[in-house]
Amino acid sequence: MAVKKQGVLVVNLGSPDKATVWAVRRFLKQFLSDPRVVNLPRFLWWGILNFFILPFRPFKSVQAYREIWTKQGSPLIVLTESLVAKLVKHYKKEPAVSIKAAMSYGNPALASALREFKKEEVEQLIVIPLYPQYSSTTTASVFDAVTQELQQWRYIPEVNFISDYHQNPVYIKVLADSVRAAWADKPKNELLLMSFHGLPAQLTKWGDPYFHQCHATAELIAEALELDSSEWEIVFQSRFGRAKWLQPYCIETLMQLPKQGHVQVDIICPGFAVDCLETLEEINMTNKSIFLEAGGEEYRYIPALNDAQGNVELMIDLINKKRQ
Repeated sequence: MAVKKQGVLVVNLGSPDKATVWAVRRFLKQFLSDPRVVNLPRFLWWGILNFFILPFRPFKSVQAYREIWTKQGSPLIVLTESLVAKLVKHYKKEPAVSIKAAMSYGNPALASALREFKKEEVEQLIVIPLYPQYSSTTTASVFDAVTQELQQWRYIPEVNFISDYHQNPVYIKVLADSVRAAWADKPKNELLLMSFHGLPAQLTKWGDPYFHQCHATAELIAEALELDSSEWEIVFQSRFGRAKWLQPYCIETLMQLPKQGHVQVDIICPGFAVDCLETLEEINMTNKSIFLEAGGEEYRYIPALNDAQGNVELMIDLINKKRQ
């Protein structure tokens, strides 16, 4: 029996092409124009975006991007493509498997990657959004983009869409192992903070499972590390606007911890598959300064899984389960 041609699409959020104001503006416009990302009436949000955000925010955001930019480009793009390159190497002896990286916003564009699969006459498609916890603002946006492109095809391949992997045993293990490796290099601090990207609290009321999945992930990691309840906390970062977001807020927690006697913290971001602006600049630079200025003494950010072998093995596990 002939083996069906299989395509694996690994999708991340995306990044500006360059660390310039115009590239950041172009990226923010595409990102913030997605109705999945901002849940406001379109006519109202259009005015806010075009008259209050895009004329000003790119000038601030570009400074943050420049803090983390590498010679190869955006860390998010570089690390995602490196992860996919290692997957390609793993499956190189299986010509029926084609693996590509894509971004929801910016380049490499998701639609372009799908069209390459179409030329390759892929019969089965596996889509892996690099979001361990499902959110309508991220995972569902990938689903929208994939289906929007496939609606234009005459032949629709079998599609396997991975909505989340927040409790996947391999995911929990490799995250716990990354923390243990950091502690082996330098003894652990008093408290482990697990920081997830924040979302408007209203989304949970509307049925988005993200908040609950973040808690489930954090509890499983704490269990794997054999931590008691006094040794870890969950927080939510990247708050934007005046609306109530998921709590507790990361910044407010970091400001309060020294007053509560916690002056040494380790922090991980289990919701980020690879490091990006929100981890490298916000968590490891800005929030670190906030904690130290509040009286903290030791602050260590434990990097995302990135293109490490553990993350490669996790992706292989996700892929192989869908290939069966």
